[in-house]
Amino acid sequence: MASRGVLGIFILSALPILWLELRRGIPGLEEEENEKRQKFVRKQQQEAQGEKASRYVENVLKPRQEMKLKKLQERFYQMMGETWKLSSGRKLGGDEDLVLDNASHTSSETPGREAARRRNLCEPLRTVPPPAAPQPQEEVPDLPEEPSATAEEVVTVALRCPSGSVLRRRFLKSCSAQVLLDWMVRVGYHTSLYGLSTSFPRKSLEVVGGWSLEDAGISTDTMLNVEEKEQSN
Repeated sequence: MASRGVLGIFILSALPILWLELRRGIPGLEEEENEKRQKFVRKQQQEAQGEKASRYVENVLKPRQEMKLKKLQERFYQMMGETWKLSSGRKLGGDEDLVLDNASHTSSETPGREAARRRNLCEPLRTVPPPAAPQPQEEVPDLPEEPSATAEEVVTVALRCPSGSVLRRRFLKSCSAQVLLDWMVRVGYHTSLYGLSTSFPRKSLEVVGGWSLEDAGISTDTMLNVEEKEQSN
């Protein structure tokens, strides 16, 4: 009986050693567990980086872009004489309705006199003010007719806009270089806010009165960038 108890104790004490030996005998078990832990840690790091990038875009980049766009719109409306588009406006007739309501509440006169008072208050509203003189707006320049691709002395000019779009058009080399600026204005980029520059080498395109496209260096197919001018304080 005692020998059986000793045997049981020996077996129990030998179980941990037996388990370790079995684990050592299974190839790649520890490596698989380590790899799982590493994958879990990498996944947590990637999720943390993605959340951090999303917060940066939402809290920093997006407000910065909205503020920049708002400033450009304000300068554009001021230049075009349409600053009224920047105001929220107010309801027409609001003040007159308020005056009429106050008069009705505070008046102690008879209904006939009150009606006459209302008619007198409304009299100035019947006079139609003369129409204000329209503010002159800058006309959108016309472009010369686009020549065919098979015509002689023809170059293709591409405009890379800040929005990312690329516009292409054909011109004669003898055409005035001013047509490039007219084209830029026509697609929505005013010369007071934007300018043109060559892609390589990168430099501002000079347009002098009387110059042709060939005089300005546009003798072959060319890509031009529409870039925002630096605003001086």
